[in-house]
Amino acid sequence: MGYQNDREIIDFIQWLPKTETHLHIEGAVPFHLLQELDPDRYKSPPAGWGLDFKFATFKEFEDELLGMVNHWYISPERYHIAAKEIFASLVEQNVKYLELSFHAGMIELHDLDGPEVVAAIKSAAPEGLEVRVFMGMLRNHYNEKMAPILDDCPNWEGLDGIDLHGPEIMPLLPWKERLWKAARDTGLETKAHAGEFGGPEYVRDAIELLRVQRVQHGIRAIEDPDVVQMVIDRDVTFDTCPISNVKLGVVDTMADHPIRQLFDEGVRCTISTDDPLSFGNRLIDEYEALSVDVFTKVELAKIARNGFEVALMSEEDKAPFLSQIDSFIGEQ
Repeated sequence: MGYQNDREIIDFIQWLPKTETHLHIEGAVPFHLLQELDPDRYKSPPAGWGLDFKFATFKEFEDELLGMVNHWYISPERYHIAAKEIFASLVEQNVKYLELSFHAGMIELHDLDGPEVVAAIKSAAPEGLEVRVFMGMLRNHYNEKMAPILDDCPNWEGLDGIDLHGPEIMPLLPWKERLWKAARDTGLETKAHAGEFGGPEYVRDAIELLRVQRVQHGIRAIEDPDVVQMVIDRDVTFDTCPISNVKLGVVDTMADHPIRQLFDEGVRCTISTDDPLSFGNRLIDEYEALSVDVFTKVELAKIARNGFEVALMSEEDKAPFLSQIDSFIGEQ
């Protein structure tokens, strides 16, 4: 993927220390691994890699993605293999910190051991990249098989947080409030997908009912000034994925993306890639896309800074990256 940028901005984006705070590991499996697994089935990259491609519906996207990832993620070892390559690519893009989620549905489908998956992912982390692992779950995932697994996950060694995935129209049943509180009580970070296809009321529910400080996407909050003000007042962060939003038809064009208005209003936003297997995007592509008539270099640096502000790192570990970014901003 490429955008019409000059060499100066491309070099700047590469130089900028960055975080990736909204990445689904299942949706990030390197395509060549699928090709090696089944050369006949995966002869060509997904159509979604096209610069101007848009999915007709979310179901089209979901069906295609699940059809690919269900073939690969059948064991903790497969998670490790994919993670190692994903992490190497991020290091090449000067990403210093990563928050990724793996999906509880893969545990359910393939009878995987959750703590083993966490360990497999974390054992792939290279020097120079801080990795935090979340488990994501659907709004209707609390079934007979998964309920004891979900109840136990806050106690898993190595797990850094939980996230709520899936269609927003499903209700926030009481088990979610209880589990999100239990996770926080054990020191985990909590997130929720909201404000993507669902309106601002879903962002409000995620903040008021689940008490999250990190909303994945969140962009449709812009439709309700009261929700935007609540986000600002409660210091909530939106981990946005602009290319995903365009290719899934949440917004028409990058120039129309609400991140510009949210940024101007004072909402802390980060930028990430979501599901690169489906969209063909790298993190540097997200920055490049936003640099075309949307954000200046200084503003992109401030967005990169936001990622380090909310990163689950010690202040000492954050300091070099914040200092590097602040020095650049101060010189402009």
